[in-house]
Amino acid sequence: MPSRKERRCFTALRTLMAKHPNIVLMGIDSLLATHMSCYGYHRLTTPHIDRFAQGGTLFERTYSAHIPTTSAYASMRTGMDVFSTQVVALRHQGPLRSEVKTLAEMLREVGYNTTCVGFSGNPSSRGFDNYLDYAGWGSWAEGRSPKAQNLNNVTIPELNRLADQETPFLLFLRHMDPHAPYLPPEPYERMFYHGDECDPNNKSMEPVMSFKPFCDFFARWMPPGITDKDYVIAQYDGAVAYMDACIQTIFNALEARGILDDTIVIINGDHGETLYDHECWFDHHGIYDVTLHVPLIIRYPNKVPAGVRVSGFNQHKDLVPTILELAEIETDIAFDGRSLMPMARGEVASHESEFYITECTWMRKHGWRTPEWKLILALEPDFHFKPPVELYNLVEDPDENNNLAETHPDIVGTLETRMKKWIAKREAETGMVNPIMTQGDWHGHKGVGPFKSSQQAYDTMHIGDPGQAARLQAESRK
Repeated sequence: MPSRKERRCFTALRTLMAKHPNIVLMGIDSLLATHMSCYGYHRLTTPHIDRFAQGGTLFERTYSAHIPTTSAYASMRTGMDVFSTQVVALRHQGPLRSEVKTLAEMLREVGYNTTCVGFSGNPSSRGFDNYLDYAGWGSWAEGRSPKAQNLNNVTIPELNRLADQETPFLLFLRHMDPHAPYLPPEPYERMFYHGDECDPNNKSMEPVMSFKPFCDFFARWMPPGITDKDYVIAQYDGAVAYMDACIQTIFNALEARGILDDTIVIINGDHGETLYDHECWFDHHGIYDVTLHVPLIIRYPNKVPAGVRVSGFNQHKDLVPTILELAEIETDIAFDGRSLMPMARGEVASHESEFYITECTWMRKHGWRTPEWKLILALEPDFHFKPPVELYNLVEDPDENNNLAETHPDIVGTLETRMKKWIAKREAETGMVNPIMTQGDWHGHKGVGPFKSSQQAYDTMHIGDPGQAARLQAESRK
């Protein structure tokens, strides 16, 4: 039997933990904010998330500054940028730096139960009590892919288990439906498409299926004889709509347990998706805004204003400080990001409106984004044969189709100077070199090093099928 003093201590601990809210964080892979109806898309792809957003705050200009998944989640889950995490590449070698704490580690220290669904093995998944996985890929041969329902089948029992505990919980869910392969189940397959996807007169898929690095992968999950790009885009939208319906099940489960309004619920994307954009066919590489711009919606009626849309700029690194403020958890960590709550309350208009951007997926580049301009500098030749310097006027050309680098060398120089000053500042503050410069065989081909030509990159890079894609992702976590 515990003594009276021990019982008082246990009671005090339970009281301390009870004041902290539960947290459900949905990290949605490859979700284009601009393909969500609550962000203005012309198709009704996210009716359930739209209604959810009406009860919370929607951030219109959240950016994933560091592409792709591995580096994006490192920022989203730590409150740090790439200089602090040193995670910048898809195939990051080794664990997350021990000096950097993850959200799961921070919350465990104050008594949270923590569960991670669909993200085991990633460097920034460190620190959870429980790891659960589900089938989140697919292929044409395997048929339609119910990724979100597979996630729900694992998540709902775990949610009930966590809700039965006396301690608060963190439940992290990594949704994969918008990530290729796009294979939504019926009726979502034909929801947004009513044509002939194999029309021989349609030639829009010819450049896609001729792109040697990805064509075998596409052939494994796109319909045989596919000719119409709009069908593939409709499959993406259908996958988003299917996921949206399944996410409502999670909202309903929280409500059924009577804990929805006492839970911080967050929807955030790790990065966007390039569909038929910039010749980065149906993937998420490049640091164009279709990849950088991500959704962020936070609902917590106790402290987050309902029905608010925030137009100020923010980044992944701002999420963890925001969560900790909402949960009333104090820490002595000096985050690179800042809480978004002053923006949600209308006290602050914006965080940094210009910022450093990186990509290390199928290409290795970095750049500088301002509200008006986007500068992209290649650190080695890429497999799309793109120019080494790209400059876009985001006001006059928001889709980034008109490269002005040759006609505006003065602006290129100004932006590059700002970028270099920022890099020098962050290197001095962290005492570490910019990780985009130290990636070696970032592409996964041992001994090759940086590519010397675009032709070498084109001939070297290849993804063959969904199984190989899954293995590449798995290898990036070792």
